[in-house]
Amino acid sequence: MERKNVLVPEADIARQWDFEEKIRAMFAARQAHPAACVDTFGCQQNVADGQKLMGMLESCGFTFTQDPKEADLVILNTCAVREHAEQRVFGNLGILTHTKRENPEQVITLCGCMAQEERVSRRVKESYRHVDLVFGPHALWKFPELLWQVYETRKRVFAVDDEHGTIAEGIPVVREKGVKAWVSIMYGCNNFCSYCIVPYVRGRERSRDPQCVLQEVRELIEAGYKDITLLGQNVNSYGNDLELGYDFADLLADIDQIPGEYLIRFMSSHPKDATKKLFDTMARCGHVAKQLHLPFQSGNDRVLKEMNRRYTRAQYLGLVNYAKSVMPGLVLTSDVIIGFPGETEEEAMDTVSLVEEVGFDALFTFIYSPRPGTKAAAMPDPASRQEKQKWFDKLLEVQNAQSAALHAAYVGKTVRVLVDGESDDGAYPLASRTEGNRLVRLKGDKALIGRFIDVKVTDSNTWALYGEPV
Repeated sequence: MERKNVLVPEADIARQWDFEEKIRAMFAARQAHPAACVDTFGCQQNVADGQKLMGMLESCGFTFTQDPKEADLVILNTCAVREHAEQRVFGNLGILTHTKRENPEQVITLCGCMAQEERVSRRVKESYRHVDLVFGPHALWKFPELLWQVYETRKRVFAVDDEHGTIAEGIPVVREKGVKAWVSIMYGCNNFCSYCIVPYVRGRERSRDPQCVLQEVRELIEAGYKDITLLGQNVNSYGNDLELGYDFADLLADIDQIPGEYLIRFMSSHPKDATKKLFDTMARCGHVAKQLHLPFQSGNDRVLKEMNRRYTRAQYLGLVNYAKSVMPGLVLTSDVIIGFPGETEEEAMDTVSLVEEVGFDALFTFIYSPRPGTKAAAMPDPASRQEKQKWFDKLLEVQNAQSAALHAAYVGKTVRVLVDGESDDGAYPLASRTEGNRLVRLKGDKALIGRFIDVKVTDSNTWALYGEPV
């Protein structure tokens, strides 16, 4: 668990620039204009990783396309959290046999959390011979070098060594145009929840230097980004490995001092490390959104213990009640797993009763999905899928009713929103978010995108609010 030599030396980062230049020169000599297709699955951390991959590719001379048929390089940046995402990736890999057949020079790459799993990399090596490059999160920083090896040797390259993980500063980033940006403040996880594969594929917790984070946020604000999300597997444990006496609440307070019109959000947040200091800091800081995503996973103490979550139902409720007391109007969301191995209907209903007691604004809900290599995957699981679905449906019924009621209470009120893009609703062509991250579909002109405005809410449903600029 100790932090040892986690920072990649500047000389090693600079060495990657040499490989970027070699790749750029290779395509220039061919008078070719290479295009890359980067397809990212999973969480915001994967999105941030994908933006780094695109930054390095841009430095290599690539442009970008969303069509793998047009691409000289296809990257599947993967997630390992749920079985469904894994099945989608293997399905997409199968489809890419056709693009490779049409363009034998095409390089196909698998990276991200799935690639770091030994069973996955072995399966790809044996059964997906058209995949040229496989690497996990630990090797992302040396992607140009790995790609050059593929081009130079014309052989398959696998970089999936089991590591504790590193921090690489100075990697170029291609961010989406708009008003939102992601900033990774730490990597890895030390929690080993019994259902989760992440600690095995992303390594141990390691925090970025506060000054590096502050500089990146400052540059984003100066560039016009207005909704910035700080990322980590457990942001509440930020700084524990730095030995600076500096924690996540301190980082939020320092970011809040940066001048500008912007909001700061963060995820994900583990209850065992959430503190009153954190909630007090959130309440005090004007730039920190009064929105909290605090996964509770189960409302039953026995199940929580089997999950290795290291808090109880009562402790979770205590945290939530304190946060609400110092931040009236706090928008609270969470993650929930139904059907954990050995869970009974009564225990699942404890989860439903916690949802009723807290009154969450929204939930991310999942039926348990076994991940090979985790402790939970080996546990007896007598409940049938049909039983779990029944419990899950009850959870959704309760939460959807709560969300609809909370949204209905906004009708007639005026709220401040950030207009962040276009909507897919013809009657309400703009999309925006409140400070609490509620989706508000708007009538109005595209010129409003990127601005904070006041909106009168005229209608609502379970998933969104509807309104018009005041």
